[in-house]
Amino acid sequence: MEFKDIKELILLVNATEITDFEMEAGDLRICIRKGQGDTAPIQVSPQDPALAFSDVGPASKGSLGLEAVVAPMVGTFYRAPAQDAPPFVEEGDVVAPGQVLFIIEAMKMMNEIEAEFGGVVEKILVANGEPVEYGQPLMLVRRQG
Repeated sequence: MEFKDIKELILLVNATEITDFEMEAGDLRICIRKGQGDTAPIQVSPQDPALAFSDVGPASKGSLGLEAVVAPMVGTFYRAPAQDAPPFVEEGDVVAPGQVLFIIEAMKMMNEIEAEFGGVVEKILVANGEPVEYGQPLMLVRRQG
């Protein structure tokens, strides 16, 4: 994950009502916790000087052009309809409103989550089979049209 990706993630979390966000990808762990102010304190592990920054201003969704697709429920995130099937979408794919983006399994029910708007999938933020929380950002999509 690059510095710009982390900064965009912080800005997206800052633009929502989410107060705590944690993400692990391999040996990288990101924790974002919002306090009372407009900035989000962050922790990044392992320490990398390229990733170290302390001040993030208020979110500006319009300037980034990215919108988070968030989990509408608590459950398990699946990128494909079956283990041996291709994912519904990949980073860089263009999606249309109503297109299935992923599945969230909740209480043994498979819930297909569809795109609410058209755009380009810029970043998938969670791994296949990972548990997700309500309101957690799962994908970043650059809105089109």
